[in-house]
Amino acid sequence: MTARRNVWMRPERPARGPRPSFSRAQLTEAAIRIADAEGLEAITMRRVAAEIGAGTMSLYRYIDGKDDLIDLMVDAVADEFVPDDLAITGDWRANLRAMAEQMRAAMLRHPWLAPLTPGRQNSGPNRIRATERTLRMLDGLGLGMDRMLAIIGTVVAYVSGFVQSEIAEAEALRRTGVDFAEWTAMQAPYLMSVIQSGEYPLFTRMLTEAGKELTGSDERFAFGLDCLLDGIARTLPDDD
Repeated sequence: MTARRNVWMRPERPARGPRPSFSRAQLTEAAIRIADAEGLEAITMRRVAAEIGAGTMSLYRYIDGKDDLIDLMVDAVADEFVPDDLAITGDWRANLRAMAEQMRAAMLRHPWLAPLTPGRQNSGPNRIRATERTLRMLDGLGLGMDRMLAIIGTVVAYVSGFVQSEIAEAEALRRTGVDFAEWTAMQAPYLMSVIQSGEYPLFTRMLTEAGKELTGSDERFAFGLDCLLDGIARTLPDDD
């Protein structure tokens, strides 16, 4: 199988043919608009071409196909993970927290992104810049590159997993029109029989106690991130 070339090795403008009527950035922005509104499955070359008022075949002068388009989309949004105005200080914990919060916000703005973030391999200019800035957060801590990448990957995995749960709940509400409280009430008769059986004491505690200390997604996200950062802190070399 022939390896797919990196889209950024392809010239922005074809060497031959008529002058392009749109830019690669406009093509990417159109695809992101569609995916934000309708999901990644709505992305087709025909649909994106219609969005920018071009012929479908004209898109192939810029990209080889849908995989290239997704690479461009992921790279464009990666700039929102570690934006230029995100201060990088000597406080690695504060830096990683700020990055995680920015990443979560970006993934919620672009719900199609969370499943792609850990696995999409082709690196573009925004993703490379974001990686460089993220590595700077851990530089100087006495860590080898493998450990630095493992720490960053762990934070990314936490954010991605948390956001996918948030998106799944929002999708369930959209699909059924039933929010979590209403869904829980619908389950009440069966859950009450579980409680009355006395066989599941911890599950019973979950049903009766959960949601009183950490009352919303923001609080749960922050608490989980604190636990993660505490664990990372224990792996760092001692200052002395």
